[in-house]
Amino acid sequence: MPSYLEQLTPKQVARAIGVSEASLKRWCNRGIIASVRTGGGHRRVPLSAVVQFLRESGRQLVRPEILGLPPATGNGRMVCCRALSQLGDALAACDDEQFQRVIFDLYLSRHTIADICDKVIAPAFRSVGEQWQHGALEVYQERRGVEICQRTLHRLYPMLPCVDDDAPRAFGGSLEGDPYVLPTTMAELVLKQAGWRAASYGACLPVTSLCGALRTVRPRLVWLSVSAAFEPEPFLAQYQRLYDVAHELGAALVVGGRWLTASVRSHMQFSSHCDTMNHLVAFARTLYSPPPSARAALCRELTT
Repeated sequence: MPSYLEQLTPKQVARAIGVSEASLKRWCNRGIIASVRTGGGHRRVPLSAVVQFLRESGRQLVRPEILGLPPATGNGRMVCCRALSQLGDALAACDDEQFQRVIFDLYLSRHTIADICDKVIAPAFRSVGEQWQHGALEVYQERRGVEICQRTLHRLYPMLPCVDDDAPRAFGGSLEGDPYVLPTTMAELVLKQAGWRAASYGACLPVTSLCGALRTVRPRLVWLSVSAAFEPEPFLAQYQRLYDVAHELGAALVVGGRWLTASVRSHMQFSSHCDTMNHLVAFARTLYSPPPSARAALCRELTT
């Protein structure tokens, strides 16, 4: 499969969406599709602008491979219930291309990344875990599925709208002893889509390092994913250090993860506890919400 081109020529974009190059340039001139100019004055269209146009206009892709997408991507609306079944099949078969096609079809069908994570990816992996426990799947299938999902999520990055330079910062990860990276990658993506300058710092981070990042970056929000099982007392002692620094610096501290039972949370202070990515987005919006874009209305003009 070809790699993504983050900057495309008008000719490439026109071929990908099945219109004339003249129409494509006209839409760029009107601001329907964002474009930039090279140092030599040539027009280039960011991949994020193409994907945003497809999401807002509902137009189908004709040549997805030009954008580096799997064949047949973007040829119709994808709903979450059908996607969940297809994603489960892709995980069991370790089918990288099918997994990517399902996720990209969902995104092009206007589903938010939070919904994709909550309604499709999370339940698909829960099902994989249950099948592994009952001997229906091998460990390698679960591990390979995680690798495929992580790579697919990273390929969503250049598709996201650009974040304003003055947007607030957010970062997060998991503590030392917690190797689960998918939850914190998802948190970064959903916050980026919500307009934040978000960054996942990954898994297994020493608490001293997270505290150092807080003092250096000065984020408005920091998240902590807790999916691995910890000994309660050492975990709570580490967590209190993180909370104290976040509180000192005025950063909202958001926690989530399957190990954080009500019993554990009763000994913790936090700004919000989130069971889902949609909960995280909802809380983040109480702190900051970017202004709406006028481009969506222009895109809808093309379909009416």
